[in-house]
Amino acid sequence: MDLPLIRLAEVDSTQAFLRRNAHLGFCAVLADRQLEGRGRQGNRWESAAGAGLWLSAALPSPSGVAPGLVLQRAMAAAARVLDPEGAALGLKWPNDLVAWKEGRLVKLGGILGEQVGGRLILGLGVNLTSAPVIPGRAIRPACLAELGLPVPSTPELAARITKAWNALAEDLQPAFRWPEAGAALRWEDGQGTCLGWESDGRLKVATAQGIRRLSAGDVVGLG
Repeated sequence: MDLPLIRLAEVDSTQAFLRRNAHLGFCAVLADRQLEGRGRQGNRWESAAGAGLWLSAALPSPSGVAPGLVLQRAMAAAARVLDPEGAALGLKWPNDLVAWKEGRLVKLGGILGEQVGGRLILGLGVNLTSAPVIPGRAIRPACLAELGLPVPSTPELAARITKAWNALAEDLQPAFRWPEAGAALRWEDGQGTCLGWESDGRLKVATAQGIRRLSAGDVVGLG
């Protein structure tokens, strides 16, 4: 299904636009600039004009797929479009778009998802030509251009990514995942060792108190 694409010069957020315009049905919205872009856990997402891809799409919900896994597959699908060779872009749990640069992980994008009135609304933000400077982040922001990857026009990317999102019922895999099994980690309320990614999108970790399965949060490496 090719979604109709609405282009906006400026909006509070593409996600909020689709939430309050349910009458538009299944469609996508692309903004040149967001004034109130949001990332996971309510964090502000810098969305300057010309700097990145600020895209949301209202889709039919894929049946039988866990919510956390839907977001991971959606980001893996976007990574395939952004990285045609399939070697540079990977997934940091739970669903951040990352790459390795000079031996360290850098973050290029993030994705949100919510069920609203029978529609799955996905919101994607990707730094294309520049990235904000955010002091104190364990994983610094980066952009597609600094990795030497091609940067097509945002309408072209939006069309290709939303088309790829038609396949969320399929087991889409990123080029790499972080953390890998054996990595020492900490998160908001604990620390432990990664045991692997579960089939429903959760992260399985071993802690001093036993095995846990994380559904959300921000994990960083120890050491």
